[in-house]
Amino acid sequence: MSATVADHLLERLREWGVETVFGYPGDGINGLLAAWGRAGDRPRFVQARHEEMSAFEAVGYAKFTGRVGVCAATSGPGAIHLLNGLYDAKLDHVPVVAIVGQTDRSAMGGSYQQEVDLLSLFKDVASEYVQMVTVPEQLPNVLDRAIRIAVARRAPTAVIIPADVQELEYSPPGHAFKMVPSSRPGVDWPRIAPDGEAVRRAAEVLNAGRRVAMLVGTGARGARAEVERVADLLGAGVAKALLGKDALPDDLPWVTGSIGLLGTRPSYELMRDCDTLLTVGSSFPYTQFLPELDQARGVQVDIDPTMIGMRYPYEVNLVGDAAATLRALIPLLERKTDREWRETVESNVGRWWETMRREALVDADPVNPMLLFHELSDRLPERAIVTADSGSAANWYARNLRFRADTRGSLSGTLATMGPGIPYGIGAKAGLPDRPVIVFEGDGAMQMNGLAELLTVRRHWQEWEDPRFVVAVLHNNDLNQVTWEMRAMQGVPKFPQSQTLPDMDYAAFASAIGLEGIVVDKPDQVGPAWDRALAADRPVLLDVHCDPDVPPIPPHATFDQVKDAAQALLKGDEDRWGVLREGIRAKAQEFLPHRGKK
Repeated sequence: MSATVADHLLERLREWGVETVFGYPGDGINGLLAAWGRAGDRPRFVQARHEEMSAFEAVGYAKFTGRVGVCAATSGPGAIHLLNGLYDAKLDHVPVVAIVGQTDRSAMGGSYQQEVDLLSLFKDVASEYVQMVTVPEQLPNVLDRAIRIAVARRAPTAVIIPADVQELEYSPPGHAFKMVPSSRPGVDWPRIAPDGEAVRRAAEVLNAGRRVAMLVGTGARGARAEVERVADLLGAGVAKALLGKDALPDDLPWVTGSIGLLGTRPSYELMRDCDTLLTVGSSFPYTQFLPELDQARGVQVDIDPTMIGMRYPYEVNLVGDAAATLRALIPLLERKTDREWRETVESNVGRWWETMRREALVDADPVNPMLLFHELSDRLPERAIVTADSGSAANWYARNLRFRADTRGSLSGTLATMGPGIPYGIGAKAGLPDRPVIVFEGDGAMQMNGLAELLTVRRHWQEWEDPRFVVAVLHNNDLNQVTWEMRAMQGVPKFPQSQTLPDMDYAAFASAIGLEGIVVDKPDQVGPAWDRALAADRPVLLDVHCDPDVPPIPPHATFDQVKDAAQALLKGDEDRWGVLREGIRAKAQEFLPHRGKK
């Protein structure tokens, strides 16, 4: 039998080193599925419970492996379902390729069943590259470009293949007019280094500073040694954007933790009091959490020229790879002998972590959610991968969880969509099956799609070299993040009809499908539950009954936000007394006398 277009597509993916495709079947890709059968499931097809989860899994795979993620879906409804996950990739700058079916060419334009204008549908989300293959000779060039552009631009791309084209006999592009051949798969990517004169000007700005602050993001992850060296020379404190949480470990005494709405007090103080700002590999969007616009001189380093100079009035903008740029900068930096600023930063950080410890130990009804993250910090396994879903879980992940040097972590940083926590973990396991994965889920995200995607975990966990996959559910029967946003930002009380979730036994569900379920409803059970879960021989779900009244309001909340929240409670919020009790208890820990610990 001659090879079809679908056969050649899978062969080309294998040549690119693609080992896994996350997808969901449908007749719009039947030709592709038949080719998968002939290819012996190479690359491996991982079936999700929903196309959106397939896209999230591809994003998680790409984030944690550093390789391109690939997802596949049928035409019409399947293609539409991919969109949210692909937008997550677009906004977090992650390379993902979507392979999507379409109705037969003979039916296109005829208002046929499941016919959707896919080129228009994907025009924004895959704006860097979206193309339809209509003849076999197009395939290698279109697929190769989709992969190269996804990696080069760190963005999602899309390849649309009508169902009848998938089954055509493959013929390669020839040496002829209007044929576009393609080279062999693979690219030798350069290290982009900045202009030498620009580096000199950046060094002058940084050497002149007395109180230097650094902000690092996901783009600094491959430059840890260089960031640490620069921070030492400049006596700087370093704050981390949310997607850069794993760029530096939290046991460095001058790392102030996350910045912004989910940030820490030391990061807020670092930006408030600095006179110079060096940003590396971050496009952190919230200008109000950076220094006042006329307060600090600034230098930015970013590999993407389209993202440079857009968040703060930086004096010098260096386009280049983070590690290469900082290595060029280091010989020109003068080590600051006055370490008073660094000592102040370290003191603030030490006091913060002691405050976080105290807040985690505050009594709640039944379990303080901060305690869940606090107890994990000292138990994080080596080389752990941590994901968190959007919601109040993201607050505690950003603010309370202390990463080790070998910990990786991520969430939906820019789109902040609900639902990617478990599929991110599945994607991570597909690419790195020897690493333990820990997922933090609110019960809202768990009910939205997490329960269904546990079935995917059940299906694949015995393939993993390390079976540890722990899902910690913050079970409070409330869409807690939105509840608090309503109070603090809108000044209105909780609206139970939209916020209250139906109760269910998450641990029982996990046990029913063959995983291990553990109920945690007392504070003294939290630590032992982590010990049991991290020693288990199979995936575990921790059903942690958390107090929804523990406020996730950041320590640098404005007076207006606090006032709005208080007024909302007085307007008849059903949880007002519990909120006031827990808020006062937690806030008091910031003002009790205690020594900072590092």
